[in-house]
Amino acid sequence: MLELLTDPQVWIAFATLTALELVLGIDNIIFISILVDKLPLAQREFARRIGLFMAMFMRIGLLLVLAWIVGLVAPLFTVFSKEISGRDLILILGGLFLIWKSTSEVHQSLEGEHEHKQSAAKATFASVILQIMIIDLVFSLDSIITAVGMVDDVRVMIAAVVASVLLMMLFAGPIGRFVSAHPTIKMLALSFLVVVGVVLVAEGFDHHVPKGYVYFAMAFSLIVEMLNIRMRKKAARRVELNPPRMPGD
Repeated sequence: MLELLTDPQVWIAFATLTALELVLGIDNIIFISILVDKLPLAQREFARRIGLFMAMFMRIGLLLVLAWIVGLVAPLFTVFSKEISGRDLILILGGLFLIWKSTSEVHQSLEGEHEHKQSAAKATFASVILQIMIIDLVFSLDSIITAVGMVDDVRVMIAAVVASVLLMMLFAGPIGRFVSAHPTIKMLALSFLVVVGVVLVAEGFDHHVPKGYVYFAMAFSLIVEMLNIRMRKKAARRVELNPPRMPGD
């Protein structure tokens, strides 16, 4: 153990993997934030923490059964001349679930406030947690496969997973509240999740799509929308300071 703590290479691997886990966890944070927004205000923070804790324990559990994960790459059946393994099946089903859920959320947002209130009333704590568990499994599998390719020591992987989830907990609340308070940001996030779902399905059929392109497009869109929000606030402030005069004033 002491050798690990004094080895600079281990610390570099730990820092790199923690940063990578944070980047890969952005999808998870956004999805959890949108789901818990359906719950009553008093339950949201608790559900968000449970969701992230489950993500952490699921990733640690998968790390402890690496032999099983390696076995998931064995072909199960063939579709359109493509061999589908257990890992591919999880990615395809998870991607389809993410596309369906994100599209449903977009539909509810466009239907208006009345529809949103009805869907929020139907959402229960257990159903939200179940949906978080489903998508946690997909994102955790993706994350662990990346970790296995970067680091050989399971202890370093577990430490990086724990550190990344603790950091995600610090940012999950503010990110969730920001997404909830700005409908246009929420729509961007849902569009981003649809794209991530498509990427997962493509990965399941052995079509690798570099996620860097997806993250760059999302970051660019987010920056543009942040500028729009700032301009709208400035315009609203100018109207408050110089209200339009009515005829006869």
